[in-house]
Amino acid sequence: MRRKITVLLIVIVCFLLQTTFFKSLSFLTVSPNLLVIVTASFGFMRGKKEGMYIGLLCGCLIDIFYGDYLGVNALIYMYIGYLNGFFRQLFFPDEIGLPMFLIAVSDLSYNFAVYFFRFLFRNRLHFFYYLWHIMLPELVFTLLMMIIIYYVILKINRRLEDIEKRSAAKFV
Repeated sequence: MRRKITVLLIVIVCFLLQTTFFKSLSFLTVSPNLLVIVTASFGFMRGKKEGMYIGLLCGCLIDIFYGDYLGVNALIYMYIGYLNGFFRQLFFPDEIGLPMFLIAVSDLSYNFAVYFFRFLFRNRLHFFYYLWHIMLPELVFTLLMMIIIYYVILKINRRLEDIEKRSAAKFV
């Protein structure tokens, strides 16, 4: 129960930061995608199932408050969390290379999916404009923020795992 409440608080805080604080400080009309960082991080730290659930929660928040269609972002985030869960066996907490690569791929995948569903279907074919003015600046900002947020999530995850291990040892 403690883990669920903590993860819910992390998601809500990142959602609020992403949609309020970073929108007001956005440079070149883009802001970092903190929810991709949270979804991908929990995906490769905790596995496919938890990554998928957290992705569903993050996507539903975006869909409810800012989405044109209910479920599109939820589906995209859910796939991001699920696919990052495949890398749980390769995850080492002290290594930053794999998380940075996976979060970069996740952010680009999210932006390609958004382009596909929101612009390509409406016959807006200015892909290179979208790539240079939205995708790449957002990727850079997301990776810069990933360095801070990833370590916070990692410390919280380690602390929760320690508490869960101590709690489980009491019952053995």
